[in-house]
This record gives sequence, structure tokens and C-alpha cells, in this order.
Amino acid sequence: MNVSLLRVLASAALVAAGAQPALSADYPTKAIKIVVPYAAGGSTDALARVVAERLGKRFGQPVVVDNKPGASEQIAITNVTKAAPDGYTILLSTLSGLAVNPGLYGARIQYNPEKDLTPIALAATVPSVVVVHPSVPAKNMTELGAYLKSRPGAVSYASAGAGTPSHLGMEYYKKANGFDPVHVPYKGGAPALNEVMGGQVQLMMALVPEAMPLVKSGRMRALAVTTTRRLAAYPDLPTVSESGGKDFDMTFWYAFMAPAGTPAEIVTRLNQAIDAILAEKDVRARLDEMSLDVVGGAPAKVTELIRTDSAKWKKVIDEAGIKVD
Repeated sequence: MNVSLLRVLASAALVAAGAQPALSADYPTKAIKIVVPYAAGGSTDALARVVAERLGKRFGQPVVVDNKPGASEQIAITNVTKAAPDGYTILLSTLSGLAVNPGLYGARIQYNPEKDLTPIALAATVPSVVVVHPSVPAKNMTELGAYLKSRPGAVSYASAGAGTPSHLGMEYYKKANGFDPVHVPYKGGAPALNEVMGGQVQLMMALVPEAMPLVKSGRMRALAVTTTRRLAAYPDLPTVSESGGKDFDMTFWYAFMAPAGTPAEIVTRLNQAIDAILAEKDVRARLDEMSLDVVGGAPAKVTELIRTDSAKWKKVIDEAGIKVD
């Protein structure tokens, strides 16, 4: 190879190296797509649309929500991992897709959250609450434990489906306390709660936004929340841990992600913009109405959460022998 050719190749490499920062500095120059792994109308979709509206105003470019439901978030996540890492396709995923699926599906999933995605921001968390049918005499978790122990195999609990947080959370609680209520899976939180209301099943660990309106109507009773601290909105509800739940924590979370390889400058810009949006008073008020607790912060929060929750729920899945088709 002659000297002239080497110089040409070296110049080309320098140009290529300098092009990426230049492109990052101009970002965004076109529409941004937020892929959501659930259908329109749910809490994940609503959170994405709140952020999309404000992000579009801040960036001066359209920000659209693209709903890709199905396969326990796998369709949406796989779609984003295959997108160009340029900041124009991002993902709003959850505990289920990022930390539960790897342990639940193993080699059957087509993505690795830690290798194929780049964290942008931890957006929000939402707690669950243990609810029972009014016929269950327990008024707190201690009494529920006694009730379950006195009726081995005779009490059933509902979930939003096999492998969902409402299933894993109860299995976590069962294993920690030696209880054995029978699992009855449904296709979603709403039909599961309907069965609790009807008395076909006796209890459920359900998301607060879905369950508390039914509790307020008197159609079921709330015993405890699944967070490590009491909720400001329901200060009289104790935590599971307060009733001997052994540091129990079942917190559902939402995180914005980008394809792996997205330039750091773009990730930083998205992180700062999303954090600023989540800090706006009216945004916080809207999310508070949805019982979402705003988090925000550095992308490293998401990385750590994926690692710790993946290990935690993989252990629960393995010990409970949970299998999904």
C-alpha cells in the first residue's frame, strides 16, 4: 500500500470520526418515535404520550407514539434493538420487558437488555396493593397469613397472567412465608380483579391504579402496599414489610431506552429533556392522578435496576418453577 493511499484512508477515518459528533450536535432534525409495548389506553401508553407531547415542544420536532403490543413486550423491544442507533427510535419499557423476561423466557427471547439497549432515563414507578374479597376475614397481612395457613391449598389468588408482576409478586410472598394459595391466571389485570370482586378467587396483588377505585367502592378490601414505604396518597395503608413481609418490595417501573450504540451526546440530551419534563408541576400532577411516582435521574439508575431486578426475579421464577408457553 503506497503512502498516498494511506493518507487518503487516514483522512477518511478522521472525517468519519468527526461526523458523528456533528450529527449528534444537530439532533434532532426529524420526527422521533417512542415505541410502546402495550396497546393505547394503558398506563405505559399514557406516560409515553405525556412525555411525547412535551418532548416535541422542547425539540421542535414531532414525537409520535408507536404502539406495538404483544408477546410480553418482546415485539416492541426487538423492534427497537434492530432500529438505527441514532436517537430517532426510542423505547418506553417496563420491569416486565427489561428484568423479568430474560429469566422467564431464557434463550427464547431475541434480545439482551444489557447488551442490545442503552438506558436513557428511569421515568416512574407504580406500586401494587394486596386486595381481598370482602368475604375474606383478614383485615391486615398478619391476619391474611393466618388465614392462608389455616386453609392450605383452599385459597386462590388471581394474576394478570403467568409471569406477570402480579404473579411473581405473590410467588415471592408465598415462598418467603411458606403459604400455598393456588394461582389462577387471567388475561390482564381487569378480568383478574373482576373475579376477585365476584369472589371466584379470594385475593390478588394488583397495581394501585387498577385496584384502588374498586377498594374505594367497597367491592374489595386493601390490606397493604408492596413498596418499602407507605404511599402519600394512602397513608393509612401499611406496607407488606410492616406486617412481617421480610423487606418485601414489588415495585413496577418504567424506563426509556435506546438501541445500543446510540451516541452518548444524544442519550444525554434525551435524558436531560425527559428529566426536565418529569419535573414540570402539571406533568407531575397528571402522573400523580395515574398513581405514578416520578423518578428521573441518570441512565445508570436504569442499568443498576435491570441488573438487581433481573437477579431477584430470576430467583423467584426458578424457585417457583414458573413456566410460560
